[in-house]
Amino acid sequence: MIKKSKKNRYTEVYALGQHIDMSAHKARRVIDQIRGRSYEETLMILELMPYRASYPILKLVYSAAANANHNMGFNKANLIISKAEVNEGTTVKKLKPRARGRGYPIKRPTCHITIVLKDLSLSQEYLNDNYFLL
Repeated sequence: MIKKSKKNRYTEVYALGQHIDMSAHKARRVIDQIRGRSYEETLMILELMPYRASYPILKLVYSAAANANHNMGFNKANLIISKAEVNEGTTVKKLKPRARGRGYPIKRPTCHITIVLKDLSLSQEYLNDNYFLL
């Protein structure tokens, strides 16, 4: 669960993808490239990346932007990726049959991906309105 601070409660929207069939290390390689970038730039980067992890991350970025647009009324042009993190999920353990009745263990790692989008226009207005309070 993401803890929201009081000052940017109305400027952040997130999307969470759980149990994605991929190791967290491979997903972090893609997430590190998009952290802190704008929404449009992120879409271009993810569509051109050759990694398998880019597709589920692209779907999560689309979902977070749709949440921001529908739930909060944010403009997609003003969104940036303020936080993007990958955590390890459960590992699916299976046995593959091998010769002479033996079993060979197979471990399929999963991961949880969180994408947090922030609206720059609202955060700038907040800072301008509360400049003397800081």
